[in-house]
Amino acid sequence: MKPVPHHIAIVMDGNGRWATRRYLPRVAGHKKGVDALRACVRHCGERGVKVLTVFAFSSENWNRPPEEVSGLMELLAVALSREVPHLKSEGVRIHFVGDRSALSDKVRAGLTQAEAATAGNTRLTFNVCFNYGGRWDIAQAAARLAERGEPITEQALDRAMALSHVPDPDLLIRTGGEKRISNFLLWQAAYSELYFSDKLWPEFDAAALDEAIADFGQRERRFGKTSQQVQPPAKKAA
Repeated sequence: MKPVPHHIAIVMDGNGRWATRRYLPRVAGHKKGVDALRACVRHCGERGVKVLTVFAFSSENWNRPPEEVSGLMELLAVALSREVPHLKSEGVRIHFVGDRSALSDKVRAGLTQAEAATAGNTRLTFNVCFNYGGRWDIAQAAARLAERGEPITEQALDRAMALSHVPDPDLLIRTGGEKRISNFLLWQAAYSELYFSDKLWPEFDAAALDEAIADFGQRERRFGKTSQQVQPPAKKAA
């Protein structure tokens, strides 16, 4: 049995390009991306993944055309009303991670309600990073410790991070052919295995997820140790 990552994180890149190649508005690509995400949540649960974290809207995405940003906000509101009942019935607990101060009262209320509705679920923890940036996360953790008068140590920062409720990701996937992490989980991805897929996010299906998990299963995770230290001891001959 090959190991399955406990925690998978995904940069869902390529929605806009998927739409552009089909002469559709970019928002149509984001809608198709929601369908791909719905399927990915289900596939992760079926494969025994316990935590899924996705990059839905970065703090830099505010710089996109206003019509695309407003379309994304509307899509989020619609997705919350449609998807939360399904997530609840499938045992998925949802967390929204990011700076909510720039969001509308309606959107903030929707996020809170979704988290409350799924709070009792334990099959899969689903973190949606919305208006999130890795640098923001480190800065807010340091500010939180300073406000409390706590020494800023590695352990204290780790506890103050926005994803402190889950272990760090074992596997970080980016779709769309780009090979960078784009300010995503800068602290948490220190020892994540990185996997880059040329598939645009709406095309990232169960087979593509299985390829990423299979590739992860071939990696040797040493965390600073040698290969000899992490290899299981050889069985003695009878």
